[in-house]
Amino acid sequence: MAHNIPPDGTLLPLMEEFYTIQGEGFHSGKAAYFIRLGGCDVGCHWCDVKESWDAELHPLTSADEIVKNAEKYPGKAVVVTGGEPLIYNLDYLTSELQKRGIKTFIETSGAYPLSGHWDWICLSPKKFKSPRPDILPLAGELKVIVFNKSDFAWAEEHAAHVSENCKLYLQPEWSKHSEVTPLIIDYVMQNPKWEISLQTHKYLNIP
Repeated sequence: MAHNIPPDGTLLPLMEEFYTIQGEGFHSGKAAYFIRLGGCDVGCHWCDVKESWDAELHPLTSADEIVKNAEKYPGKAVVVTGGEPLIYNLDYLTSELQKRGIKTFIETSGAYPLSGHWDWICLSPKKFKSPRPDILPLAGELKVIVFNKSDFAWAEEHAAHVSENCKLYLQPEWSKHSEVTPLIIDYVMQNPKWEISLQTHKYLNIP
């Protein structure tokens, strides 16, 4: 998949890191430092960061350096995303962040074994590579991207396997949001255990 990445997670292929407002899901509206790792083989055709897929394109970066950069900002929460971040061992990165009082959130498809120490797990399962059954009960939120009508039944399949405290979100796929948002509104009104997640950062025009 990538460079010779040490299995201890002290070096990671960093695509980008930036301080912004979390745009979607349970933590929407909160200041957070985003760490986007390169490398993904899940292959969603509507992915808006396809440049993250090839880990070889992104420099191996010291986890200590990433932690130092995150420490500079007043918002004490980090979102680790990708790509698919669980391709890598995230134990070291997350324990170093938590030692410094920084909360750790992950956004994952759940296709790889869980590593890392997390304050919040956002599971966003993808049809192209199903999540591992052992990750479903650990999710704090289940965020399903709705691209067409068949995604509602698929969302329910996964909702049956998360914990009863897991927050359930349906999020319109951005390129089809005008088409699928009305379907989601109707669905949530009929099935109120679900909530709508919007990509508010796209409306706010921030990263």
